[in-house]
Amino acid sequence: MSAPMASAARGVTRVLILADAPVLRRGLVSMVNETAGMQSVGTPGELRRALTLVETARPDAVVVELGQGRAATLNACRDLRRRYPRVTIVALGTSEDPAVVNEALAAGVRGYLMINTSPTLLGWAILAARAGRTVVDPQIRRVEPSAAPAAKPFTPEVPLTRRESDVLDELIQGQSNRQIGRNLFISEDTVKSHVKAILRKLGARDRAHAVSLVLSSRTPAACTCGAHALAPAEAGA
Repeated sequence: MSAPMASAARGVTRVLILADAPVLRRGLVSMVNETAGMQSVGTPGELRRALTLVETARPDAVVVELGQGRAATLNACRDLRRRYPRVTIVALGTSEDPAVVNEALAAGVRGYLMINTSPTLLGWAILAARAGRTVVDPQIRRVEPSAAPAAKPFTPEVPLTRRESDVLDELIQGQSNRQIGRNLFISEDTVKSHVKAILRKLGARDRAHAVSLVLSSRTPAACTCGAHALAPAEAGA
C-alpha cells in the first residue's frame, strides 16, 4: 500500500517538520505525535533536503519555521506548493506584521500561527488548512477593510446562558477548566458542566470544534484560531 493510501486508510495525518533549531524540531515532533490522528514523518533540518524528503515520506502537511531565513524558506514553500499542490503548508513565525503573513500566504502557506503555539492549536490549524481554510492567528490583522466580510454573531438554536457565554469566551482564549474556574470564581466541576452544555447547544464534537464553529462564523473568509493555545480536551468535558 502506498504512503498516501496507508495514511488515508488509518486516518492518520502525516506531518513533515522543517525548522532550523534542533530544540524546536524536537518540540514540534513531540507536539505532532502527541496529537491524536497525527504522526511526524521527518525533520529534514536543511531546506535542500526538504523536497527530497517530501518525495520519500509523502506527508499530508508540512510545518515550517519562518525565522531569520524567511526568504529562502518561502522560496522552498513556493517550490513545494508547485510540485506537490496537495501538501498543506502551515508556518510558525515570530512576526505579527501583516505584510509578513500576506507574504507567506502568497507563497502557498495555508496557515500562519505564532511560534509559541500548543499541540492542540497546531493540530487544529493543520486540519483546518487541509480542509481548505486559510488559518491566521486572530491577533494579526491582515485583511484589508474593503475586503473584510461583515462579521455575524454565532447564534445556536438553544441560546447560551450568560455564564455559558463567559465560559465559551474563556474556551476561545484556550483556557483549561481549572483556569476558567479561577477566572470566573467557580468550581472546576461547574466549569465542566457548562462546557458540556455548550457543546450540546452548539452541536460540537469537542472543545476545539466548538471554538472553530464560533470563530468561523465571525470570520467566514479567513478562519482564525484562538490567540492563545487551546487547552487539550479534558476528561469529562
